[in-house]
Amino acid sequence: MPDALSDLNMTPQLLCDSVALQECGDAVTFEVMESGRVAPAFALRFDNQAVAYLNRCAHIPSEMDWQPGQFWDQDKRFIICSVHGALYDPPNGQCVSGPCMGAQLQPIALIEKDDQVYWYPSQHFQPLC
Repeated sequence: MPDALSDLNMTPQLLCDSVALQECGDAVTFEVMESGRVAPAFALRFDNQAVAYLNRCAHIPSEMDWQPGQFWDQDKRFIICSVHGALYDPPNGQCVSGPCMGAQLQPIALIEKDDQVYWYPSQHFQPLC
């Protein structure tokens, strides 16, 4: 029989309605527990795929959005770090330009079901209590 933490890790957490993630629109921000501390995260939609990442630049651990929920570069092609100008490929979070070239954002698993978006807790990211 799995322990309570294992059960928690597998329970998807409701994030938002699917319509809240518009193609290349503002992100939905949320918080997760990471190593016992509250950490900011975000979800957005690119190429009709919802993705989520920890809101932390791979170069220097700072929040990346220009304004709350605004992560897109001018052309709405890449996620951009407002502090360092690093550009990240939305589908995989890999840095394609900037001081952390080749590094990746920390992904948070998402699933869409019945017009809802859920995120999956993991060994690294847990829901807030």
